[in-house]
Amino acid sequence: MRGKRLSASGALIAIFCLLLSGWPTAVAAHGGSSSGSQAGIPIPSLTHGEMAVIAPYYGRIVSLAESVSDTDETFRRLLNFAQIQHTYCLWGLMPGSISDEESPFNECSHAYLAAAKAVLLQMRTMKGEKTSLDDLVSEIDAALVRNNLSLILCKFSGESFNTADLIRPRPAEIVMHAKSLMTILAAVLVMIAGVWFAARALRTAPQS
Repeated sequence: MRGKRLSASGALIAIFCLLLSGWPTAVAAHGGSSSGSQAGIPIPSLTHGEMAVIAPYYGRIVSLAESVSDTDETFRRLLNFAQIQHTYCLWGLMPGSISDEESPFNECSHAYLAAAKAVLLQMRTMKGEKTSLDDLVSEIDAALVRNNLSLILCKFSGESFNTADLIRPRPAEIVMHAKSLMTILAAVLVMIAGVWFAARALRTAPQS
């Protein structure tokens, strides 16, 4: 029974370490496409206002893109970049990642949403069923016009991106940004508490 307890505890610790190892801030951030590699596919810049409007549609854009069967390399690379960048931005869950240009996650949010917009525009040039696509494009266009946000700029609004140049939040900037730091610390504490309670439950489980 003791061996089973150690094995289960070890598995929980391994999962926790895996989550931490997946956190990209251990790698130095690129400063944007102007200083990074240009070997990939260029992605046009996105204004702060466009980003705020497109963000709620990210899931629908990716879901629709994943349902496309007849794709080309450009489309697949743009979609892959958007999904990887979304992960680096912690799936858009960090507070202020969209609205706060001082957030260390704001630049990478620009990157994955600019890529999502590029994916959407790329889909419009492809053959296939376009009813759902046209409805989504019309909805986003209407939201941009209704909110009059497309001209609102921030310091990353003029930055273009490239599929060969991933944008990662800088660890130093995360430490200096109170909301981001507190959110990450809270998440780590929740994970530690979860591991502790799970390990305690395994120790007190009745022997078979």
